[in-house]
Amino acid sequence: MGNLKDLVGMIPGVSGMLKDVEIDDDAFKPVEAIIKSMTPTDRATPANLDTRRRRRSAPRSGPTGQQVKTLIKQFDGMRKMMKQMNQMDTKQMMRQAQQMRKG
Repeated sequence: MGNLKDLVGMIPGVSGMLKDVEIDDDAFKPVEAIIKSMTPTDRATPANLDTRRRRRSAPRSGPTGQQVKTLIKQFDGMRKMMKQMNQMDTKQMMRQAQQMRKG
């Protein structure tokens, strides 16, 4: 599929923000391991992962239960951001991208 930077560069508005950023493709291996260690039900409803399920997923994938919890929080934050972006029109998204580049 190619490297991650090329893939992310195909997203409109993102390529300009990441032109000088180096993305290590191996950085996502722990995330992949966590996700692969989850059951299909866990993946479908990650918000329902309780402490017992986080502990069950963590040892098989290598990371700790805290790292699994952090990944779930990041996923939830990204989902909320995508939902907000979905409600914006193109002009609003471009303004938001420009603000992100500045700050």
